[in-house]
Amino acid sequence: MNNKVMFKIQYGLFVLTAREGDKDNGCIINTALQVTSTPCQITIAVNKDNYTHDMIHRTKEFNVSIIAENAHFDLFQYFGFQTGKEVDKFANYPNANRSENGIYYVTEGTNSYISATVVGETDMGTHTVFSAVVTGGEILTDVNSTTYNYYQCNIKPAATPPKSKGWLCTVCGYIYEGDPLPEGYICPICKHGVEAFEKIE
Repeated sequence: MNNKVMFKIQYGLFVLTAREGDKDNGCIINTALQVTSTPCQITIAVNKDNYTHDMIHRTKEFNVSIIAENAHFDLFQYFGFQTGKEVDKFANYPNANRSENGIYYVTEGTNSYISATVVGETDMGTHTVFSAVVTGGEILTDVNSTTYNYYQCNIKPAATPPKSKGWLCTVCGYIYEGDPLPEGYICPICKHGVEAFEKIE
């Protein structure tokens, strides 16, 4: 099977945020969709390695900020390339406000946000799918929502020719130095699997 066939599925990109006690955190996800309108419900899929995942599992609440086409790459670096287990992502982050549920939403590089309360969880191995009832949300701008393809073609910087041999993550640029790429390997930066890697010749 050609694993790159999965990249032909189009989906958006989102900043997922949560709050537990006095701790705020957020991460980038690519799976959020409306599943019913009455009541209004959505599902999100979150990698279990993300600290935000654990916060949502415990608190049952989250916000999803929908990333727009005018977002800059540093938004993805800030929320996607570092972990909340080691960094307070909101300590000095200026582009966020709190919604009525007390959780931050991102105000720059996004066009709207949705607040939701978890009503169900499905274990998908590396990820958990959270089902949630929408409790709030606002439109921030009329800029189009970005897609994963738009991010790859217009937001993510062009890759520079790697100097190392090994395997290149086509999502974030991380290089695994070694051959072969271990079965089931997960990128330590962006959490994508082996299907996202290309061999450096």
